[in-house]
Amino acid sequence: MAWSEQHGKTWRVRYLKDDGTLGSVTGFPNKSSADNYADTLETDQRRGTWIDPAAGRIAVAEWADDWLDALDLSRATEAQYRSLVTNHILPRWGETSLADITGLAVAAWRKQLSAGYAPATITTIVKVLSMMLADAADDKLIPANPIRPRRRGKRHRAKSRERIWATHQQALRVADNAAALVGPWAGILMITAAWTGARWGELTGLQRHNTHLDDSRIVIDPDIGALHEINGHFELGPPKTAESARTITLPPFLIPLLRRHLDSHDHPHVFVTAEGEYLRRSNFSRRAMRPAADGNLKRTAPPVRIEPVQPGLTFHGFRHSHKTWMIADGVPEIAQAARLGHTLEDKMQKVYSHIAAEVEHRLLNGLQDRWDKAAADSTRPEPQTRWRRL
Repeated sequence: MAWSEQHGKTWRVRYLKDDGTLGSVTGFPNKSSADNYADTLETDQRRGTWIDPAAGRIAVAEWADDWLDALDLSRATEAQYRSLVTNHILPRWGETSLADITGLAVAAWRKQLSAGYAPATITTIVKVLSMMLADAADDKLIPANPIRPRRRGKRHRAKSRERIWATHQQALRVADNAAALVGPWAGILMITAAWTGARWGELTGLQRHNTHLDDSRIVIDPDIGALHEINGHFELGPPKTAESARTITLPPFLIPLLRRHLDSHDHPHVFVTAEGEYLRRSNFSRRAMRPAADGNLKRTAPPVRIEPVQPGLTFHGFRHSHKTWMIADGVPEIAQAARLGHTLEDKMQKVYSHIAAEVEHRLLNGLQDRWDKAAADSTRPEPQTRWRRL
């Protein structure tokens, strides 16, 4: 039920809310326009399409609290979303009403963000805001999510940045450098990453009881197969996706290498620091990954002088390298997906394709051959490379 009434020098529409209280929409210049709105309001209420104008007056900060508390995500993903909301979304939109956010305003904000953040980071920030507004629309707080794909402006001409990967020779050189910089354990971690394709969290979360060297395999557990660093604290949890829970077979050379590494410490986890502590990705990147790949020639009197190998290579780049090697070796896509824990987009191929034993054998032979060639080409002097010549 809705009706119009005069309110000072203007007119307003009064209506009955679902909870029995009265709401109002003000600012109509005359009775005719107020009556027309009241008729439209009643029609939309009967159709179930009406949105209470007062609902959209909720501030983004208030909605964010409810929205974050309702998320059903992994703790790592929830922590990421909370960080993005706190550090980026609320400073700009916290005091803004949901109904006052427009697509153009978001586009302008996105342009401002581009001055200080990487494109991928900006995309994630805007994605989280869009998710918040989409849920607000589903709850009938606003008519629709105002964030839509951009259709105006200059055509996007920038090429997507190619992922940096390493050849088997470069991967071993980077690992050699890391071993010289911080210790053999860092080099073995890098080699294991490059020759298995496992993710950072899967390797730092790998435990002894899931490392079956007698059977030439490691197991990524579906429940505790990854180590997550959340707000500075560590906890074991599921890997990135359901498909990431898998068994990874090991090329022959890696078995004695890992066996000797496990004999060097008694921690339940396979990969830890020399002090027996969990690995922090930022520390590892700063102390080992970056100088091992980029070199440290610009540093004054470093303990070990490192020549650049593959500048820009990240730890995740070892995973891209592993994928590239398998493609070059003609490994079928189904075997690549199973090894990396990927989901095949072609569901028919996923259902009807299987990995024959000879495919797995060929895959491991290819990895062993790459190791043999990389080791033969290595020029780093002893004792830095002694840990890998077994």
